Amino acid sequence: MIEKLELKQVRTLAVLLQTGSISATAEHLSLSQQAVSQQLNRLRELLGDPLFVRSGQGMAPTHYARSIEAQLQHVLAAVQAIPLPGQQALNELDRALVISATDYTQQLIALPLLAELREWAPNVRLKLINIEAQSLTRRMQQGDIDLALTTSAYVPEGLESRALFTEEYRLYSAHHSVPDNTALSLSQLVGLDFVVTSPGTADFKGSAQDWFERRDIKRRVVLSVPSFYMAQRALQQAALVAFLPRRLPRLEGIYELPLQPLPPGYEVVAAYHPSAASDPLLRRVLTWMQTYF
Repeated sequence: MIEKLELKQVRTLAVLLQTGSISATAEHLSLSQQAVSQQLNRLRELLGDPLFVRSGQGMAPTHYARSIEAQLQHVLAAVQAIPLPGQQALNELDRALVISATDYTQQLIALPLLAELREWAPNVRLKLINIEAQSLTRRMQQGDIDLALTTSAYVPEGLESRALFTEEYRLYSAHHSVPDNTALSLSQLVGLDFVVTSPGTADFKGSAQDWFERRDIKRRVVLSVPSFYMAQRALQQAALVAFLPRRLPRLEGIYELPLQPLPPGYEVVAAYHPSAASDPLLRRVLTWMQTYF
């Protein structure tokens, strides 16, 4: 029944082994002698050993009691070493930081973060995973994911978030062109074939779908891909167009097509579970992300 041992009982037994006296132990722990005696009786029951026997010099520990003294001290030292919130030094952390993000925010935010981590938390390992759409809240609550880089519209219920920056859409292609200083009209736009990026959901709507629907306009989406990299590769390979984030690093041959009006921008946020709000590493990362932009 050793699994039923309580920390206060471990501490009492350790002091009893040092003092060999119930009265001295009671004084040391600021307890009554009756309370110490009750704990000793419970310890004898849980450990299945007398632990102490009476002698002319007071109480003498049994062989078993002496044999576990080092383990008792180890347990107490380990408990004493548990840091309080805010006392953990970042350069002493040895853990992984798991960030769920699209390939766009991985390039734009997560990779620059790596250089910072090497400086102020060198033993922290950065793990980037694809954006989690279906079970983000549950996985964050379980501690599988520390941070999600997403948009404010896609923060699931139960999570908190910090705004990082506002992104804008631009229209891109590698095969279509327009005359100089001429912007595409919406009627011309809907005559083109689209590739949309749909990370995590794999549908044919894309993030600008609401903008088209509010104008009662239907566009032709011929390809849905899970990443912005694949969207640009598709633009290189076929006569397609795509709405992509303005800050996204462009692949060779991808250029902007002028369009007025453009879909509204969106807010990029860092989302996290409330249970992680006191994590010193997370707080430092969030502060860096907000100042980086």
